[in-house]
Amino acid sequence: MKAKMDVKKAFKSPYIFIFPTLLFYASFWLIPVFIAIVMSITNDDGGITLQYFKSTFSDPLFKQALINTLIFAFFSVIIQYVLALGLALLLNRKFFGSKIMFFIMLIPMAIPPAAIAILWGTGFQETGWINSFLDVTGFQYLIEWMGISESNILWTSMDGNQAIFLLIVIDTWTVLPSVMIILLAGLQGFNEEYKEAAYIFGATRKQALQDIVIPIMKPTIITSILLRLIAALQVWLIAVLMFGFGRVPFLVERLVYFASNRGEVSSAEKYATTYSIIVVVLVMIISMSYLKFANRNKRKV
Repeated sequence: MKAKMDVKKAFKSPYIFIFPTLLFYASFWLIPVFIAIVMSITNDDGGITLQYFKSTFSDPLFKQALINTLIFAFFSVIIQYVLALGLALLLNRKFFGSKIMFFIMLIPMAIPPAAIAILWGTGFQETGWINSFLDVTGFQYLIEWMGISESNILWTSMDGNQAIFLLIVIDTWTVLPSVMIILLAGLQGFNEEYKEAAYIFGATRKQALQDIVIPIMKPTIITSILLRLIAALQVWLIAVLMFGFGRVPFLVERLVYFASNRGEVSSAEKYATTYSIIVVVLVMIISMSYLKFANRNKRKV
C-alpha cells in the first residue's frame, strides 16, 4: 500500500512543478490566441463567418507580404548564421584585441529597435550620412564608374527584392550580436580535447570544424537558428520606418497597419486579428518543420 502511494506521489509531482508554467501560458498565450480566433471568425452580429480570411487571402498585398516575409526570413537567417558563426569562431580564439572587438560587436544590442530604424532611415536618405560617407571616401566615383548611379543613390526609392535586401542588411547589423553570443557561448563550453584528438589523428582545421565542432554544437545551433527564424518572420518596424505602410509589405506590417487604423479602416480590428492568427500558424508550421528536419538529421548523424 505504501509503495502504491509513493508511485502516485512520484507521478503527480512533475505536474505540480510545471503547473505555474502552464498557468502562465494559459493566461498570457492560450487565452489571447483563443480570443483572437473567435474575433477573426465572427461578424459584428456575433455570427460565424470566414469572410475576413477570404478577403485577406484575396488581397494582393497579403500575397506580396507572405512572399516578402518568407524571402526575408530565409535569406536573413542564412546570412546572419554564417556571419555569426564566423565571428564566434574568431572571437573564441582570444587573440589580442578580441575583447575590444567583442565590445564593439555588442553596441547594436544596446540600441532600441526604433532608434535603429531612425538611424538607418536618416542615413539612407538622398542627403543622408551614407551618401555623404560615399562622397567623402571616394566610393561614389566607383559607383558612377560602374554605372550603378550617376548621383546620390536613392535608397528609399527601392522596392521589391532590392528593398528586402536593404532591410536584411539593416536587420543583420542589428541582430548579429545576439546570434553570435549564443554560438560563442556554445564554443566556450566545448571540450577542446576533442579537437586535439582529431589533430593527432591527422584531421585538418576544416575537418575538425565540420565533423566534430559543429555536430557537437548542434543543440546550440538549432536553438539560435530557431529563435532567429521566429523573429525574422515578425519583421515590420524597420520596413515601416524605412518605406512606410504598404510599400514593402510584410505579414506583421499588415497586422500593425490594421491595428493602428481602427477608426479609418472598416473592420480593421477584425483584419488585424486575422493577420495575427495567420502569423501564429505560419510560425508554428515553420518552427515544427525545422525542428523535425533538424531531429531527422541528428538521428542520421
